[in-house]
Amino acid sequence: MVVDGNRQEDAYMLDIFHEVLGGTEQAGFFVWRSNFHEAGDGETEASLQEGMDRVRDVVRSSTFSCIMQKWGGKREVMYTAFKALGDSVDYIQVCDSDTVLDPACTIEMLRVLEEDPQVGGVGGDVQILNKYDSWISFLSSVRYWMAFNVERACQSYFGCVQCISGPLGMYRNSLLQQFLEDWYHQKFLGSKCSFGDDRHLTNRVLSLGYRTKYTARSKCLTETPTKYLRWLNQQTRWSKSYFREWLYNSLWFHKHHLWMTYESVVTGFFPFFLIATVIQLFYRGRIWNILLFLLTVQLVGIIKATYACFLRGNAEMIFMSLYSLLYMSSLLPAKIFAIATINKSGWGTSGRKTIVVNFIGLIPVSIWVAVLLGGLAYTAYCQDLFSETELAFLVSGAILYGCYWVALLMLYLAIIARRCGKKPEQYSLAFAEV
Repeated sequence: MVVDGNRQEDAYMLDIFHEVLGGTEQAGFFVWRSNFHEAGDGETEASLQEGMDRVRDVVRSSTFSCIMQKWGGKREVMYTAFKALGDSVDYIQVCDSDTVLDPACTIEMLRVLEEDPQVGGVGGDVQILNKYDSWISFLSSVRYWMAFNVERACQSYFGCVQCISGPLGMYRNSLLQQFLEDWYHQKFLGSKCSFGDDRHLTNRVLSLGYRTKYTARSKCLTETPTKYLRWLNQQTRWSKSYFREWLYNSLWFHKHHLWMTYESVVTGFFPFFLIATVIQLFYRGRIWNILLFLLTVQLVGIIKATYACFLRGNAEMIFMSLYSLLYMSSLLPAKIFAIATINKSGWGTSGRKTIVVNFIGLIPVSIWVAVLLGGLAYTAYCQDLFSETELAFLVSGAILYGCYWVALLMLYLAIIARRCGKKPEQYSLAFAEV
């Protein structure tokens, strides 16, 4: 366990470590004024080297260890763990501080790596711990299930999972040590990368020609943002790392199954085709074209959600059709903004208890909404008078679209909203889900 920070406000992490494991002889800890790349106040070259040796000794000699070090970000603490372990272990499992691990998660990932020496990394099923805290966390939970149990399961079949998530992953240590320095010192357009650590770690494994896998038998719980703005910041940051790593990943298409190339190209270019289609419809189409597009989007969402309901055996998955609206209204502009500011850092959360929120993420969403409303007003202004047939279809479609949203809202209030606050129940049953 490596704590990103050695100040008083970071001490609660060490207190938790002492509370859980501090009473055992196998536990060791060290509060380091520095880290492997930056000396702390008053540190000399000799004391810095002594600190490095002390970290290695604590990590390698203790069954359970906790290192508090000078703040440097997530990649810095991951580097400390990898560097301190060196070649003393065969595999390294990673997880975040807000992760609740299923007792069987480690052995299940280990089994995947042991069965095939050509597999360099494996990830597990990440579920949402606080899914009933808000509407945004609930929608994230159903989206997570689809992302892991359908999308990454498909990638795993072809041996090319493109991102082993930070809350739950395991790697061959021999591979990590090969590219550790290059991974840590990653730069993009001349600037040091400060996010996308897990995706780049996965990319490094793929670059060596090794396969990456996913196993649904390995599970964990993690927290997700419960407020829209923080969720938007998270998605913008993830989009930045996605497009940056997409460019890097394309260098290794030839080393892996054709599916990786196909999926990367489709998912990479899809947002741009969708934006172009929407703008074309809203400014050069007719009101009926716009309504038909919205109905089609929701129809596709319902089909996917219905399939997920049967696949998971959980009626809650029907609400995944609501995610299409979130994608169209928020994720699309966030992706464009992410590309425009791809070399800028400063998004998301800090390593401490304080949450850093950036309101600038609302700017692209506001512009996008204004563009859509402007297109709708322009089309309505230029539209000729409706024929009786067209008017009938327009009214019917609008009523159908409105009824759809009313029905889903009523279902949400009846099924999901009343469960808010029942954390103990969701915690105890989370790993029992199929």
